[in-house]
Amino acid sequence: MASSLSTVNPEDRLFHLILALMATSQGLTKDQILTTVRGYREDTEAGMARETIERRFERDKDSLRELGIPLEALIPPEEDGNNKSTIYRIPKGDYDLPEDVVFSSRDVALLNLAAAVWREGSLSRDAKTAQIKLASLGALVDEALLGFAPILSTREPALATLREAIDTSIQVSFSYLKPGESAATGRTISPWALVNHEGRWHVMGHDSQSSQERTFLLRRIVSTVRPLPSAPGLPGPAGIADRALQELHELYEKNTATLQVKPGTDAASALRARVGTQSSEDLLMVHFTDGDVFAHELTSWGSDVVVLDPPELRNRVIANLEVLVRTHG
Repeated sequence: MASSLSTVNPEDRLFHLILALMATSQGLTKDQILTTVRGYREDTEAGMARETIERRFERDKDSLRELGIPLEALIPPEEDGNNKSTIYRIPKGDYDLPEDVVFSSRDVALLNLAAAVWREGSLSRDAKTAQIKLASLGALVDEALLGFAPILSTREPALATLREAIDTSIQVSFSYLKPGESAATGRTISPWALVNHEGRWHVMGHDSQSSQERTFLLRRIVSTVRPLPSAPGLPGPAGIADRALQELHELYEKNTATLQVKPGTDAASALRARVGTQSSEDLLMVHFTDGDVFAHELTSWGSDVVVLDPPELRNRVIANLEVLVRTHG
């Protein structure tokens, strides 16, 4: 039985998918992608189950759209609705930088230097291999494969294992530390979706202990995430990633804090830039999702921020500051 573990990490696979889809104006079919693009090609050649690779491709498509990358899926008119002939592409004109983004000469020099280093790396060989294979399939590559910068993503120790578990539909177990508790508890879940909200990763799935849907913040996972290959996961409902993001967004909109912030400080700049912030002189009304996480963020700015409301958030920040004083005072 072929292994279900990919030989290429998800970020690398996603990056090469973008490279390939931007490299051709006519687009690529799913078969062309799965047999030529780094990350899918290796798994196909290794004999991985086709359905597993296709699930990864579906998740990668969702990831591209979450990143704001304009992915098009078109069926040629002559194919008369045949889904197997769907063409995927990223229109380069829709992925250009906004017109109001301007780089200084120093910025351009640094970007050119970084691009030169990137081109000289191992990616160049992989890109050329993909270009040759795509050309042999009749896909015309009409521009350089390295026309944009690589993607930087938030790293979490549990991320790769959870992605693999979602792709292969198995359960995982881990220890989870809830806010306000001193001891972690064991959790076994069927992971359904990974979403990034406010720059932090969350996994939504079915929790075996409560027999309910739960969303877990990855930074609160305090153990290694252990895959359970012999425990098939429960199937997730359609659109679960969108629903998870919507629920997090609704929580963000619901939770607000009134803060007194020193003007001209890093805290003032960062808090004013948060989505939905309302300001009046040195007072800010700020939205947040997780009270415990936000309290730690506010604590890092020390006396530059004073929490006026809500009382629970104010008490959390005060408790954090008291711990700092006892530890370092």
